[in-house]
Amino acid sequence: MSLGAEFAPTLEAAKDGEEWAWADLYREVAGPVKGYLASRGAMDPEDLTSETFLQVARNIHAFEGNETSFRSWVFVIAHRRLIDSRRARGRRPETTTLLEATADSTGGDVEEEALDSLVAEELLRAFEQLTDIQGDVLALRILGRLTLEETAQILGKRVGAIKAAQRRGLMALQQRLDFQGVTQ
Repeated sequence: MSLGAEFAPTLEAAKDGEEWAWADLYREVAGPVKGYLASRGAMDPEDLTSETFLQVARNIHAFEGNETSFRSWVFVIAHRRLIDSRRARGRRPETTTLLEATADSTGGDVEEEALDSLVAEELLRAFEQLTDIQGDVLALRILGRLTLEETAQILGKRVGAIKAAQRRGLMALQQRLDFQGVTQ
């Protein structure tokens, strides 16, 4: 989903403090941001997503660009929050696991939640087998729906390095799935 032609007026309204505009921007980007943060091992992806959007709110007046640039800008902020979180976690030990941190306790359809949990656990296990750069690239490209160029900018790498990491990461995931008999 995309705001398309509505992005520019929505951005201007957000800069003016309109709640509906902030809700639209948040709705558009928060899910992929949270998915990216969860897939990269954030201990509390919802909290980091909130921190990301607080930073967006502080700096929105300085942002100039289109919707694609906005998404990229938000993911740069999210990536920096993730790095900060990892550094902080390195200074003090955590007692929760990656799977516990991504569990959703909102309630609802038990069967659907169980299936979602199994898929999420398998996805997280698969991502844990990747190198950091492979995991970052795949999370930004798939979950964040970012281009190669945007991913390269966020990670501070060349586009060629991003392509190579993406290819190696996808091959590693494919091998894992083939090994488990998931694909034929």
